[in-house]
Amino acid sequence: MARANRNRTGNRQGLTLIEIVVVIIVLGLLAGLVGPQIIGRISEAKGSTARTQIELMGVALDNYRLDNGRYPTSEQGLEALRTRPTREPVPTNWRGPYLRKEVPLDPWDNPYIYRSPGEVNPTSYDLLTLGRDGQPGGEGEDADITSWE
Repeated sequence: MARANRNRTGNRQGLTLIEIVVVIIVLGLLAGLVGPQIIGRISEAKGSTARTQIELMGVALDNYRLDNGRYPTSEQGLEALRTRPTREPVPTNWRGPYLRKEVPLDPWDNPYIYRSPGEVNPTSYDLLTLGRDGQPGGEGEDADITSWE
């Protein structure tokens, strides 16, 4: 009799099929509810990152202009914020680097578009990213993020 009680109350060796199915269903429901929320947050985070990077590069561009009397040309590009340009017009009072780190790629691993003089801002510069799709326009994560909006 003591032996029979030990078998009934002893440690179980595994899960039943029903228990495994219930766990899989619960995990599936959680993934279905939480997954879209997380994916939406990632898109928002990339847009926020792009806006922040554009703002920081804008501050560096303004500092460059204060020192040199003009923004780097389109040909000199954003790299002029890291290394002294050798293309004309060569800055006379370059005190860089104006960025501590290398010029970043946008959150979708594309280079930022820099134009000086700008098409939208002919007296200064245009700085933008075309979003995830790399095409003008778009909505959501494909939307353009610019320095003037």
